[in-house]
Amino acid sequence: MQVPVPGYPSNTGVMMSNPTSAADLLKRSLDTFLAKDMRGWADLCAEDVVAEFPFAPEGSPSRFEGREALYEYLRGYPDLIDVKEIPTLKIYPTDDENTAIAEWSVTGSVLTNGNPYNMRYATFVTFRDGQIINYREYWNPQVFLNALSGQSF
Repeated sequence: MQVPVPGYPSNTGVMMSNPTSAADLLKRSLDTFLAKDMRGWADLCAEDVVAEFPFAPEGSPSRFEGREALYEYLRGYPDLIDVKEIPTLKIYPTDDENTAIAEWSVTGSVLTNGNPYNMRYATFVTFRDGQIINYREYWNPQVFLNALSGQSF
């Protein structure tokens, strides 16, 4: 039986079934991100995780190998951008029981300049033994750069 996930509007399509499914593990990773727990998020990853951000702005890394490298990249994110909510979220299981895809958005603000931060993402995540082994996220770098008003991350 599937039930709506607490904390998300009923129209998001997020449902809980088997708490160890790829879709549920992906949901947990987004909850950890929303809680601004970058150490906790990195701990959801395998030591040999590969994270890819194919649309990263020019001059920014687009690939990270290893949990600690990814954590070092993400740890300052909550000091720059205050993500307040995930207003839309749809998680899709795939034919591969270890992979799930999410379409999601965030709203928040840039702490250093007060600009709104509203971003949409498409994220593909593969798990092994309950940990993220591949994370690939697509987002609009122009929205990111405009929100930062020339600052770098």
